[in-house]
Amino acid sequence: MTFDQTALFVLFGAVFVLLVWGRIRFDLIAFAALILGALLGLVPSGEIFTGFGHPAVIIIALVLIVSRGLMNSGAVELIAGHLLSASRSLSGHIGLMSVVGAGLSGIINNVAALALLMPLDLEAARKGERSPGLTLMPLSFATILGGMITLIGTPPNIVIAEYRSDALGQPFAMFDFAPVGLVVAVTGIAFVALFGWRLLPAHFRKPPKQEGFAESLYSAELKVGKIPDDKPLNVGDLYPVADDKDVVIIGLIRNGRRVRGFARREPIKSGDFLVVEGDPKAIEAFMGAAKLEFAGSERHKGGLSGSALSLLEAIVPDNARIIGRSAFDMRLLYGQSVTLLGISRQGRRIQKRVRHEIIRPGDVLLMLGTEDRLDHASSWLGVLPLEGRKTGMIQRNKAWLAIAGFVLAITAAVAGLAYLPVALAACVVLYSATGLISGSEVYSAVEWKVIVLLGSLIPLGQAFENAGNAQLIADGIVALTAGAPAWITLAVLMIVTMTLSDFLNNVATCLIAAPISVQIAGSLGVNSDPFLMAVAVAASCAFLTPIGHKNNTIIMGPGGYRFGDYWRIGLPLELLVLVVSIPAILVFWPL
Repeated sequence: MTFDQTALFVLFGAVFVLLVWGRIRFDLIAFAALILGALLGLVPSGEIFTGFGHPAVIIIALVLIVSRGLMNSGAVELIAGHLLSASRSLSGHIGLMSVVGAGLSGIINNVAALALLMPLDLEAARKGERSPGLTLMPLSFATILGGMITLIGTPPNIVIAEYRSDALGQPFAMFDFAPVGLVVAVTGIAFVALFGWRLLPAHFRKPPKQEGFAESLYSAELKVGKIPDDKPLNVGDLYPVADDKDVVIIGLIRNGRRVRGFARREPIKSGDFLVVEGDPKAIEAFMGAAKLEFAGSERHKGGLSGSALSLLEAIVPDNARIIGRSAFDMRLLYGQSVTLLGISRQGRRIQKRVRHEIIRPGDVLLMLGTEDRLDHASSWLGVLPLEGRKTGMIQRNKAWLAIAGFVLAITAAVAGLAYLPVALAACVVLYSATGLISGSEVYSAVEWKVIVLLGSLIPLGQAFENAGNAQLIADGIVALTAGAPAWITLAVLMIVTMTLSDFLNNVATCLIAAPISVQIAGSLGVNSDPFLMAVAVAASCAFLTPIGHKNNTIIMGPGGYRFGDYWRIGLPLELLVLVVSIPAILVFWPL
């Protein structure tokens, strides 16, 4: 081997060891490897940072931003809101959640799909008095499987499509992955729903002990909008919705005065306020389900261009300016354009109107407004925002706008009317212009560590291929399977790729395995497409460990999983994927 070949093998070996070790951030490892490769002359100086402008990097970033916009609009909530049912069997619940998770993963990023559905699954586990560990792993695996169906569903598909463009002159199209992806996803979902969850350790059959910091319960006021004359409504009519969203209705306010008692039988009129108690996410969900508003909603710019609103929780220290005064006294709404939606006072209920309640040290305030106004108001009031306790307000009036914009972008890309990154970028511009995503969300939605990882490894992967390393590995696999049918070689490639993906980031695995697959196809004198498709499927199948895919890492804490729990479902699932995907690949992508 040449110096460049040896150095690149050593460099990638070191990257592999450090990524598996897990003590150093993976983006830092990749970027350091890129700089070291440049210093050693392995990567030409003119190509060092070309990876950051690669279409695959741009597409992944744009998909994450579009996913945030769809979630902010409530478009995904239209589907997800019908998933919880106490009467559904465990297998039925897992099957339904898995189908929806897989479907969402096909149109938004699979990490975003899990982030949306995981709270619903945790809520279903709480209501069913069972461990969330029984259902979170099947849900995570289903979202990973669903991402294989479309080009934008998972980063490996994007990487493989763009590599095909570089190597063969034409990328895979949006739904080229669908035939094989659907076969794998349907089979995998059937397995995890019917059998997979039964393979988990017995201790998951017992409800977990409630530990940790509980959500603060706030007393909040929600404004009743226009009520049709032909559909009279009592307070008690909203109890089922409140129960479903984990909110308690504790009173009614009319003409500035509290109606005596809980007012269960009191007719609701336009302009009334419902007094409710719950945590911020539950209050927001109830507000949307019951079509309620909030005090001062007319002062927050609405319509299609309205800014994104958030709920912020902030604690009141001893020296806060607002102590001894109310939000009304401070003119919080009219002076700061921020609404005091609720107050949490160590489990005690607030007796007065929320905006007229005198604030005490130790109170926790639930404030609503745009991000910049919330920051300014917090500083002005002297309150301290709680870290990680900000809840986005879903802009449900823009759901169909968000769906239309996304469908139009994908249609334009599939029809060849627009380059996919340009179509997705236009969708991002639409979402930003209509207030679905704020300027800061455009940047916060992007997983920058993945972007740095991908941008750093693309030039290294190109150098790895140009130096002949991919050909060396390909020759080794071909020699190992000499005399065997081509599908055996395909299977070996998938096994190697799956193994790497379980310990490496799936993007990194793709960048290493993609050139190897093309070299193998060239050595065998067969079509490269089935081998590229095999890498796309295998790189996404990271089911054995919590570090192979971010979704598996996300569920580890909430599900109470240990490192060794994943292989119980993951190993048979990976074997099943091999069994069904190889024939499917050979049928839809003949050699």
